[in-house]
Amino acid sequence: MDIQTSSILIIEDDHGLRSQLGWHLDQYKIYTAGTREEALAIVSKHAPPIVLQDLGLPPDADSVSEGMRCISEILNLNPNCKILVMTGRGEEENALKAISLGAHDFFPKPINTDTLDLIIERCIKIYQLEEQNRLKQTNADAFLSGIITADCKMLEICRLIKKIGPTEISCTLLGESGVGKEVLARSIHATSQRSDKKFLAINCASIPENLIESELFGYEKGAFSGAMKLTKGKIESTNQGTLFLDEIGDMPLNLQAKLLRFLQQRTIQRVGGTQDIDVDVRVVCATNKNLKEMVGEGTFREDLYYRICELEITIPPLRDRNNDKTLLAKHFLEHHIEANQLKLKGFSQDALSAIQAYEWPGNVREMENRIKTAAIICDNLYVTAADLSLSDKVEISEQHETTQALKDVRKHAEIGAIEQALSTTNNISAAAKVLKVSRPTLYDMMKKYGIKHS
Repeated sequence: MDIQTSSILIIEDDHGLRSQLGWHLDQYKIYTAGTREEALAIVSKHAPPIVLQDLGLPPDADSVSEGMRCISEILNLNPNCKILVMTGRGEEENALKAISLGAHDFFPKPINTDTLDLIIERCIKIYQLEEQNRLKQTNADAFLSGIITADCKMLEICRLIKKIGPTEISCTLLGESGVGKEVLARSIHATSQRSDKKFLAINCASIPENLIESELFGYEKGAFSGAMKLTKGKIESTNQGTLFLDEIGDMPLNLQAKLLRFLQQRTIQRVGGTQDIDVDVRVVCATNKNLKEMVGEGTFREDLYYRICELEITIPPLRDRNNDKTLLAKHFLEHHIEANQLKLKGFSQDALSAIQAYEWPGNVREMENRIKTAAIICDNLYVTAADLSLSDKVEISEQHETTQALKDVRKHAEIGAIEQALSTTNNISAAAKVLKVSRPTLYDMMKKYGIKHS
């Protein structure tokens, strides 16, 4: 059994029954909740693939309204999980209503444990198959070289890159360090008509100010002390290809003017030279700074800003891409297992929980580095949170979330559901039908959460 699909959430207000189920299912990682709020907090943090749920939940355990609401909200947070509803005698009608809301199956109380075991095993197999198919479809729908994602915003970025890649539109990638700006820049190049030509990346922040001009534009022999021969710069040597200027916000003002001249006229002059040299290069820029603010402060040229930012693509940090955390972690681990011929089988449950809960301030770059190190030092078959050096950084708690945290859970659930519907249907009216709300209501919700749809 795949350890990544072996966690179960039990939602039952009867503490005794909850404990009995937990004891019986001790081969799985068990989470328990007695209320809808507790359940939503656990689903938001741990995304268990299997949920066993009683329909009668507080504050009105004699009614099924809270249980039905719980099913809908769980599926908004994790549409792929399998919810198994526990029903009493004569409650088949409620069970069928739960299935119409998206529950996978139901089973009666008193519980026959042998039957329950068979249902759970079947659910796990179905979940695994669906996950495999979903990832195949995800990659087919928005496949870009080097990009692994199942996040709605990232998939939208992939589709956008597919559109702009074959064009010559000027594009700037925005985002924190480590989110994968260079990977996306390479994807723009790979989808362009220049894909068979050179791709060259240069970090404007890593080159001393007195050297960056000659690095970019090259220099003539004798242009300065030590210039013993004619040397082409990065722009000229990337002719007909793509030049990626990372950390463009760190480019000195005097050099910004020369870069603007090149972008406008498509000619350069080497340092110490007077001859204009025609160069055909696509320039893709990136920065973790706010260029608009820099324009206002006078530290970045406004005319250059508009020249390089015909289109801005903001890449979300990994902490906002919950669907991608375990997906990327598994990809990186498999890569390093193969590259280093290791005998690892995967992640332990505490490692998966830590990966999901950790904020990843260094984003994808930090994750890849941690997993590479952990894979090499791991002494067991499964990489643990300790191997990842996350056991002392992440506090995995199953206590009640605060009122504000629960509000955030509901907010993220609504945003996720809206973005998923818009991404799937690409049509506001159709999305409204999927969400079972009116079109004006959907517009109001999109405005409330700042969700845009072209």
